[in-house]
Amino acid sequence: MHVRHSKLLSLVNQHNRIAVTDLAKALDVSEVTIRKDLNLLEKKGLLRREHGYARLTTSDDIGNHLSFNYEAKLRIARRAAESVHNGETIMIESGSCCALLAEEIAANRRDVTIITNSAFIADYIRKYPNVRVILLGGEYQKESQVMVGPMIRSCVRDFYVSKFFVGIDGVDNLGFMSNDLMRAEAARVMAERAEQTIILTESAKFKVHGTVMLLPYANVSALFTDDLAASNTLSNLHEQGIHVYPVGSK
Repeated sequence: MHVRHSKLLSLVNQHNRIAVTDLAKALDVSEVTIRKDLNLLEKKGLLRREHGYARLTTSDDIGNHLSFNYEAKLRIARRAAESVHNGETIMIESGSCCALLAEEIAANRRDVTIITNSAFIADYIRKYPNVRVILLGGEYQKESQVMVGPMIRSCVRDFYVSKFFVGIDGVDNLGFMSNDLMRAEAARVMAERAEQTIILTESAKFKVHGTVMLLPYANVSALFTDDLAASNTLSNLHEQGIHVYPVGSK
């Protein structure tokens, strides 16, 4: 993504709704250029266009989560993508960091197969010719655009992969947390079919509890996050045997 697009998303997040004229002035480009940028970002589901304005997507839409703190999530995704090699088969669960990870892999790796329960991710990377996508079946959650339910186990049982990437909603004393029971159950089933489970998350999630157990610490091999995490949090994760990769802004 162009640097200007990241700055544009940051402005939309700051203001929630902002005029095209104001975006053009802030980014020192023409309104025609801004309109082209908005068309592109709207197609990606990162914002909504209104006559003369750009605004955030609705709060329950995955595009809203994707556009919020976009630059930090992109850095995390790019660093995590370095662990994936050409020709590898991996699994990715739904979530904003995971969607950006999938795009990074699809754009920069060859002959990678991505197994996912996220219809959003499958659509998000469909234009890339060098990636194969296997979409797991199940009950379709409209808001998160993800497949859940008992069918996931039937669909995933014949696969075994080296890496499974998943996001979180929070942390507690026992492990990593989610806010959705059915998504948590689907993630645990997918984790059973992977040699390593790897978490992608912003450090802000370490301050949130969450409502449903996702994965215990013992079931997670590595974690990619930004460099704003508290040192005691990182120390605790290391003590749990988790390899932590803090990603800086440069």
